[in-house]
Amino acid sequence: MEDFQKQAIHQLWDEMAASSASRSLEMLDNTLQRLADLVDAQQAYWIGSLRIEAIAENDPASGWRARHNYYLHHTAEREAVRKEHYRRLDSGQVDPSILANLKNAGTFRINIKHEMVPPEWFESEIYKKLFVPFDIRDVIFVATPISPDVESWMVFERGGKDWVNFGEAERQLLDYAVRPTKWFQKQVTLHHGIYLAEETLTAAERRVLSGLLTEKTEAEIADELGLSQSTVHTYCVRICRKFGVRGRNGLISLWLGETQE
Repeated sequence: MEDFQKQAIHQLWDEMAASSASRSLEMLDNTLQRLADLVDAQQAYWIGSLRIEAIAENDPASGWRARHNYYLHHTAEREAVRKEHYRRLDSGQVDPSILANLKNAGTFRINIKHEMVPPEWFESEIYKKLFVPFDIRDVIFVATPISPDVESWMVFERGGKDWVNFGEAERQLLDYAVRPTKWFQKQVTLHHGIYLAEETLTAAERRVLSGLLTEKTEAEIADELGLSQSTVHTYCVRICRKFGVRGRNGLISLWLGETQE
C-alpha cells in the first residue's frame, strides 16, 4: 500500500470520528465515494443485511435478506435490477456469488466476484441480464458483522473500456480501510432501523431522525424539511416506537450507548 493511500484512509477515519450521528448518511456517501476512488471503482453501494429467523431453515440464503440498499450513483434502472435480485432470491433463483458471500456470515470478509464464480457464470443468464447492461466486469464485497443477525456490506463495481479485475491489492486496501469502522457501520444500520429497531425506517423517517439527533426543535426540523410541525411530531412518535424508546432523549441515549465499541 502506498503512503498516499494510507494518508487518504487516515483522513477518512478522522472525518468519520468528527462527524455527528445526525450526519451518518452524508458520511456514508462520502465514505463510499472515497473508497471507490481508492480502488478505482465506478459504482459503490451499501447494503444493510438482516437474517430473518422465521425463514432461515429451508431458505437457500439461510434467511439473509438485504433490507436497504444505498447506491452512490442511483438510477431507476439500478433500482429495477435490485428488485429483480430480491425476486429471484425469494423464488430460490439465487446468484451463486450471493451464496458464496454468505458462506462465512458472521465474520469480517472480503470477496471478489471473479474468484467466487466459475468462468461459465459470465455466460449465464443472470450475468447477461443483471450485470452486462451496466458494464459490470468485477465486484468486490466487504462484509462487516454488526450482530449475529445483522451485517453491513460495502460493495464496489468495476467496468469500462480498460477494466481489469480486482485483486489482492484492492483486498488489502479495503481490509485496512474498512475493518476498523464497525462502530460507524453500526451507526448506519441504526439510522436505517436495521439494528435494534422492530421495523426498518422509511426514507422520510430517516430524514426526520437525522434532525432529531441534533439540537434542533421539531419546529426547526419541520421548516428544514418542508413539513408541518405536527407531521414531524408524528414521525418522531413512530421512530421512537420502532426503537422502543421514549422521546428524543431515549433516541440520543440509544445512539451514544449502541454505536460505541
